[in-house]
Amino acid sequence: MEAPDFWNDPDRSQNLMKELKSKKNDVETYAHLQSQFEDIETMIEMGYEENDPSLIPEIEEMLDEFQKTFEEIRMKTLLSGEYDQNNAIVTLHAGAGGTESCDWASMLYRMYTRWAASKGFEVVVLDYLDGEEAGIKSVTFQVNGEYAYGYLKSEKGVHRLVRISPFNAAGKRQTSFVSCDVMPDIEEDIDIEINDDDLRIDTYRSSGAGGQHINKTSSAVRITHLPTGIVVQCQNERSQHMNKDKAMQMLKARLYLLKEQEAQAKAADIRGEVSEIGWGNQIRSYVMQPYTMVKDHRTNAETGNVDAVMDGEIDLFINAYLKWITLSANEKQNTGA
Repeated sequence: MEAPDFWNDPDRSQNLMKELKSKKNDVETYAHLQSQFEDIETMIEMGYEENDPSLIPEIEEMLDEFQKTFEEIRMKTLLSGEYDQNNAIVTLHAGAGGTESCDWASMLYRMYTRWAASKGFEVVVLDYLDGEEAGIKSVTFQVNGEYAYGYLKSEKGVHRLVRISPFNAAGKRQTSFVSCDVMPDIEEDIDIEINDDDLRIDTYRSSGAGGQHINKTSSAVRITHLPTGIVVQCQNERSQHMNKDKAMQMLKARLYLLKEQEAQAKAADIRGEVSEIGWGNQIRSYVMQPYTMVKDHRTNAETGNVDAVMDGEIDLFINAYLKWITLSANEKQNTGA
């Protein structure tokens, strides 16, 4: 008996195995959720039968765990976009605020790496530029994990911080901004024609704490696509040639998505418009003084536990965003917009 044709196609067979693993994980998670529910029912019955209030804290703890697992499953059902299953490429750029904004960029980078670690995702730094005095001026990193782009697409936009600046001797409150751009990592070869005359390719020395293979040669590569102004860069690979290949892959992915936006008018679903990194354009505000609050201005989701958010607990905002865009899409479909 001959093997099916797809086994002779490495890319297709790899995708099928990846999908099979995802389905298996879904089934196992559902079974675990059902088991949790039954355990909670049993504990409640025991509490009533024995009239034992000491079981209440344990039941509450079990219920919290059940709700957490349930929310994870529900979030996944909202991930149906074309690229949602892909890895994500995230770029942070410090904006208005100078050194303060560079420090804010490093705080956001830590927040996303902590979130990724909690999901069991891998973070690979592609490009890193230190701030002049402190923090990060810009960083591009890839988050590898199932549905990484589907989750992180909620983070695209300008993030605003309000706090008493540690860099201001007068102890005044200061507002800082950082832009976050999120793109799916499209691994397959993309059929996009690029004219060499439309490219400006610059090389520079790898630098910063993020690179694994920092050296004194000009191995880092920056590619500018002149017609669109798109800039991509990579310094993490072992050679200039490999950095150029990765940067070209990123450029092709951006151009491919840009082409789809124009053809299908889906800019908000894939990349959206690039906003100025400053006042009036923020998607989310993080206030540390005079009170503590993190609020998403698109969904109105908010929490007063800023420390937890900065430690990577951002599922509240991701969940609210996924529900928000799903409801918006359904409303457009129902109204024929």
